[in-house]
Amino acid sequence: MEELIAKRYAKALSQSSDDVAGVAEVLNVLSEVINTKEVKNTLTSPIVGSETKTEMILSALGTDIDKVLINFIKILGENKRLDLIPAIAKVLNSDLQKISNNYEGVLKSNEKLDSNALNKLEETLKKYTGSTIKLTQEKSNLDGLRVSVDDLGIEVNFSKERVKEQLIDFIKKSL
Repeated sequence: MEELIAKRYAKALSQSSDDVAGVAEVLNVLSEVINTKEVKNTLTSPIVGSETKTEMILSALGTDIDKVLINFIKILGENKRLDLIPAIAKVLNSDLQKISNNYEGVLKSNEKLDSNALNKLEETLKKYTGSTIKLTQEKSNLDGLRVSVDDLGIEVNFSKERVKEQLIDFIKKSL
């Protein structure tokens, strides 16, 4: 439900703003601040008034902010939706990735790959998807590799255990 509402706000913001990338950048920074425990508690508190919450967000932005973004924050405050800013930023980032055809993905494995292998994997994904994908590595206890690009809906998993199980099943069926 939250994502559907965020999509509507993001669509309205992208249609009314001339610099969507700049607005998304500001919302990304604001999202990090909003995700802190103290600010999140303040934004969801029924004790603090919506005008106070709006002024708190606007004062954090400073004075050199686009007028469209200021009005957008005020509308979010009036409708008690300031806590949706991280979701709206996520939708805007996703839309910007679609426009530029550049995506970010995550590679999870128990060993760190060297940059040459990572580049080869990115090139292979580019051939497969037609999109430029930048992978970041995360350490996990997975015995194999897992590549996921959420915005494209891609998840590729190479597990040694799974290959072993499939090989055993194949041998059993052939006997």
